[in-house]
Parts: sequence; structure tokens; C-alpha cells
Amino acid sequence: MNHPKYNGNIHPDEWINDLQAYYNIKQNLININNVNVNIISLVDSTIKLPTGIDNIEKLRNALKEDISFTVFKNTNKRKLQSLKYDPERKGGDTSYFISTFRKLCYNAEINNIEEQKRYLYKSLPNNHFDYISNEFYEKMKNVNSINELIKRFEEIVLEESNLIRNGSIVALKHVATGKYLSSIKNLCYTTGSQKQLVFVGSSEPIPNSLWSIEFSDELANYTDNSIKLRHVESEKFLGIYFNYRRDYYKSPLNNYTEVGCRGNESYFTKNWKFNHSKLKNHQGYLKSNDIINLSINKSDGQVEFLRSHDIQFTIGNDTFQEVVCHNERLGGNDEWCIELIHEVKIF
Repeated sequence: MNHPKYNGNIHPDEWINDLQAYYNIKQNLININNVNVNIISLVDSTIKLPTGIDNIEKLRNALKEDISFTVFKNTNKRKLQSLKYDPERKGGDTSYFISTFRKLCYNAEINNIEEQKRYLYKSLPNNHFDYISNEFYEKMKNVNSINELIKRFEEIVLEESNLIRNGSIVALKHVATGKYLSSIKNLCYTTGSQKQLVFVGSSEPIPNSLWSIEFSDELANYTDNSIKLRHVESEKFLGIYFNYRRDYYKSPLNNYTEVGCRGNESYFTKNWKFNHSKLKNHQGYLKSNDIINLSINKSDGQVEFLRSHDIQFTIGNDTFQEVVCHNERLGGNDEWCIELIHEVKIF
């Protein structure tokens, strides 16, 4: 007989279910409901069974009444207490974590949903900026089964994976035209500041349209934010230029403010703010696929917004779709979809 012995390190229900499956598949002639001496012999000799066990349910009950089962349940409770969740960006595996969590709850016979919630919450990182911990109890209201608990948890994890973090690589798609905010290293305007130009170009996020987003905290909050966008290839910041008289340069084809890329130099404004373009007074954190407006403050306090439009300018034999800043009424040309390309990995 190849079925493993019961030694107190598996839940009795699981061991008996496996035992029944083994006999049903391997030895159809044996009636599992009439437990014989061969099956009793599969229980480790250190576990003393009472006499008179002549069916599966009596065997199940006897195993659960043995002290080894109490130790087994308490051991799994302690494992639950020490279980810690790490998201994938920190090297974790959510699927494996959930499988372990459910198994420990089963082994410890923790069936009360509120108790399961408490153990799951205790496994989360204790961090002020941890989105999952902050959202947990709000999202878990009215959950009354472990399947629904895991479903809601996975929804929070998915939302968390889409958050834009300090240092993330993003792309900004101009919603009206479907093209991405771009720049080309050392390719400069022939008018205005004559510094590195900015335009909307490819309909796919390519290396020229990737930006590193930088801000002071781990997450960027809609209610209080200041961000910088650093062009990945050129390592220069997105911003607007001004001269020694504090006059801002004009865009190639109209009277709007020119937008370009520059390093940490004088006469350059590079701190941007964002707000949700569809939801007034939107709160929460910036996440992938949000539709936003980007604004910048000039040195005189004037607020202007990032815009693109169908107007094109030419440098040599190449044409570029213009990107500018303006202080007019906001419209469709001022909407940008921020897309997370690479999130920050922390190990």
C-alpha cells in the first residue's frame, strides 16, 4: 500500500479525502466505508486511536480529537500570523501568497470571514504609502465569503500595480490625436530658444517618447502634487524657457509658449502639476491610463497648460506636430493619457 501514513502533519479531512480517492482509483474492490485493519495501520503508531472504529466518520472524528490535531491547527495559525504579502514589484508572487493563505486558513479551520479578513490585513506591509493596506477595509465592506475576499483583494492588487511611482517610466499619449509626447536628443528648434524640441509623434510608445516621472513622495497625489518629467534618452527635463528679462520663448508657429527639454539650468521652469481632466476635485493617486491635464506656473504666477494640436512645423525635411503651453480655456487638445511602461522594481 503506497498511501502515506497519517502523522498529524496534514488536516484529517484532507488525508481521508486522499485516502478515499486512492482506493476508488487504485482498488475498486475495497469498500472504503468499512474501515479494516489495513487502513487503521495507516495511522502513525504515536497516535493512539480508540477501539471500535469501524467506519470513516469514526476515524475522522478520532483523528480530530487527538492532541496532534490541536498542535497542527495552532501551528497553522502561527504561520498565518507571520505570513507577509509582497507585491510582484518587490519580488513577491500574489498567486502563491493567496494559495498559501487559503491553505493555512483551511488547516487552522478558520472559517469565519471576519477572522480571515483580519489575518489577511495583518499580512500587508505596514507602510503609510502602501496602497493595498490603505484601501483594504474600504474595499472589504460587505464581503461574506473567502472567494469574494480573494476577488476583492486581487482587484486592489491590480489597482496597486497600475499606480505611478516616483521614478516610473511613463508615456504621455495626446488623447485627441493618439500620438505620444516625444523629443529627440540634440534635435533643436531653429526659432525661439533653439534648444531641444518637443513634439507629438509616433502612435506607439517608442524610446523617444519615454519619460521618467519624478516627485517627492513614493506616490503622486491629485490633491497636492509637483512632478518633473525627464526624457529618458536625453536625460533632460520637460519645461518652458525664458530669457534674462523673464520673457518666455514663443512656439515656432504661433504666439503660444514654447515647450522644450533642458537639464538643470537657469532660465528654465520644469515643475508640473496634474489634475484629472474628467473629474473635478478628483482625489487619490495618479495611475496608469488616467486622463489628465498638465499645468505649469510661469515666473510671474501665470498658469499655463500643456497642449498639442494639428499645427506642424518643419526642421529641414522633417515635420513635427507642435506642443505648446497656453492660458486659454481647456479643451480636448489639452488631454493626455498617462501610461505606465515600466514600474519601479524594489528588491
